[in-house]
This record gives sequence, C-alpha cells and structure tokens, in this order.
Amino acid sequence: MMFDGYGWGWGAMGFGFLGMLLFWGLLLAGVVAVVRMAMGAGKQQRSVADHKTALEILNERYARGDIDREEFLRKRDDLKP
Repeated sequence: MMFDGYGWGWGAMGFGFLGMLLFWGLLLAGVVAVVRMAMGAGKQQRSVADHKTALEILNERYARGDIDREEFLRKRDDLKP
C-alpha cells in the first residue's frame, strides 16, 4: 500500500489538535459569555434601584438612624420644592 499506516498519522493528529483547541476555545468563550450576561443583568437591576429621589434616600438615612430628627426635618424642608 502506498501509505502503510503512516501517511495519515501526523495529518490526523494535527487536525485532532486543532479540533481540540477549537472545542476548548468555544467552550471557554461560551462560559465567559454566560458570566458576562449574568453580571450585566445584575447591573441593570441595580441601576433601576439606584434611581431614588433625594427624599427617599433621606427617609432611609433617618430610618437607619444615620441622622437625628432635627437634621432630617431641616434637610426635608430644604428638599421640598
């Protein structure tokens, strides 16, 4: 025979290596894409929650005890239109 079993050996190994490299590359790219999408969804949800009015933030600070009643009333009066 012309190939005697050796003619395809290096060629098949070369394609096998490239196929394996392509497989792992695509798998890694898929994992990265899924992680980025998951993190992006969290950012969108947080950004909607971050759009609070100044009065809402002031109420939260007063409820947590960060500021006292006098400071709360003074700042609330300043924020009223």
